[in-house]
Amino acid sequence: MKIPLFTWLFLIPFLTIFFGVNVFLVSGQCRKDQQSLLLQLKNTLVFDQSLSAKLVKWNSTSDCCEWPGITCDEGSGRVISLDLSFESITGGLDDSSGLFSLQFLQSLNLSFNSFDTALPVGFANLKDLISLNLSSAGFTGQIPNDFSKLTKLVSLDLSALSFPGGPALKLEKPNFATLVQNLTHLTELLLDGVNISAHGNDWCKALSSSLPNLKVLSMSNCYLSGPLDASLAKLQSLSIIRFSGNNLSAPVPEFLANYSKSS
Repeated sequence: MKIPLFTWLFLIPFLTIFFGVNVFLVSGQCRKDQQSLLLQLKNTLVFDQSLSAKLVKWNSTSDCCEWPGITCDEGSGRVISLDLSFESITGGLDDSSGLFSLQFLQSLNLSFNSFDTALPVGFANLKDLISLNLSSAGFTGQIPNDFSKLTKLVSLDLSALSFPGGPALKLEKPNFATLVQNLTHLTELLLDGVNISAHGNDWCKALSSSLPNLKVLSMSNCYLSGPLDASLAKLQSLSIIRFSGNNLSAPVPEFLANYSKSS
């Protein structure tokens, strides 16, 4: 029989006085459904156990809130942060993965792996995400339109080192403007190496109209063309701007001098 919490609180003084029992209440333990989803995820991932520092330590006999790479909400035991960066993961990640049923995730980091697959639409299920880092994770192809449903995002990193003719993420259909139109809370946007291939008027106006809170903007080697549109001057919170490796083919506009915090 499960004893309610308020009953334990009432019994603790008596257990201590009459039986010398020390009682400790533990909060934040991982829920069974969350642990099951994490183990399902582990079992579907291909990774090098000799190089893994996190997944290799996940097991079914301990509290998953204590597993490396996992952070739980202390009150509910729900997984709110998952960091599987640098885990030597290879192969695919499909929409049926247990990852996309961890619907209380606020932070997800899969950076510096080798998934070598298209971005699953399932990421759109993680509607509570505030931070999503998929930098150099190996994903390729079109960024799904469903990413625009992650309306709580504050930080989005899809950057990667890319080489001419090599596989890369791209924004065609949907285009850049469609991706960012609903991501109005973004303060950090890193898309280095993503093939955007947009004209200055288009991508500049999309940034200025949709992302008023932007502080960090990194879009190097994105096949962007210029000139830079004056609408960028509206983004007065910008402190970091990177446009290197693009074909802007125009003098640096005077309005950039108004960014007192930029570097």
